[in-house]
Amino acid sequence: MTKESSQPAPSAGVHRVVVIVDENSNPFELGCATEVFGLRRPEIGRDLYDFRLCSPEPRTLMRDGFFTLTGVAGLEAADAADTLIVPNRPDTDTPHRPAVLDAVRRAHARGARLVGFCSGAFTLAEAGVLDGRRATAHWQWADSFRARFPSVHLASDVLFVDDGDILTAAGSAAALDLGLHVVRRDHGAEVANSVSRRLVFAAHRDGGQRQFVERPMPDLPDQSLAPVLAWAQEHLDTPLTVPDLAARAAVSPATLHRRFREQLGTTPLTWLTGERLALACRLIERGELRFETVARRSGLGTAANLRALMRRETGITPSAYKARFGPQAP
Repeated sequence: MTKESSQPAPSAGVHRVVVIVDENSNPFELGCATEVFGLRRPEIGRDLYDFRLCSPEPRTLMRDGFFTLTGVAGLEAADAADTLIVPNRPDTDTPHRPAVLDAVRRAHARGARLVGFCSGAFTLAEAGVLDGRRATAHWQWADSFRARFPSVHLASDVLFVDDGDILTAAGSAAALDLGLHVVRRDHGAEVANSVSRRLVFAAHRDGGQRQFVERPMPDLPDQSLAPVLAWAQEHLDTPLTVPDLAARAAVSPATLHRRFREQLGTTPLTWLTGERLALACRLIERGELRFETVARRSGLGTAANLRALMRRETGITPSAYKARFGPQAP
């Protein structure tokens, strides 16, 4: 790990993301945070975030003693975070250090955004910042979490929950989904797609998708949806229907629905709408000013439908999205 003394100075005005790493923390989620928020982005032409790791101790033993983390900032770095990613670890029954919980509470009190990956929801709940709020955690810990924190509204069958200033991801891989969601929220769909391409990871799996819970494997696995998804993404401007997708995949609509549920955790229509909306966002970011054209080229039909879907899915209108993420945006 890079020593704190050799890290570059923060760029003025760049959003600062700080990760607290504590004893027995999971390396995978730490890697996800580093990949999404910590890497330089020469392909974009600017730094998206100022990224820091911090720990309450000079030497931190990671999960199962895989390695020891040294040379990072002290816990005081959490007090400068715009977004604070809290520790997560497999032993959810062991109380967290009071100093770590105090850092989380201070960040919440001053309005920082809080993020918990996988068992990080336990950290947030233990700090008391999730009371009365929505959150998610890995499905294996759902019963334990509800028993310990009954005042938290736990959604145990989704990939991640965005509750405004507190965001939680269900499991290890869902950390990438939530990380890209945060990038999309901060910088728009075009930048998020660029980050996802570098990760070679799906640009958008909606937070409402179901977790892949444990279930028996079929004797004969279903054929991958990848070919029909790639074909559909090339024809979003055409009036595609679910029967069209089924015909392309050479299956019945019922079989297509089943494969979407099993492989993507969503329905064909929901996936198609999400892809069209993502394309509409990219068109706006690239400078298309006519919303009727955006709606037609993305397959959403009319500007009215575009406005309704964008407001429902992003919380803002196309005009507001253009002002925030368009070519002339500050």
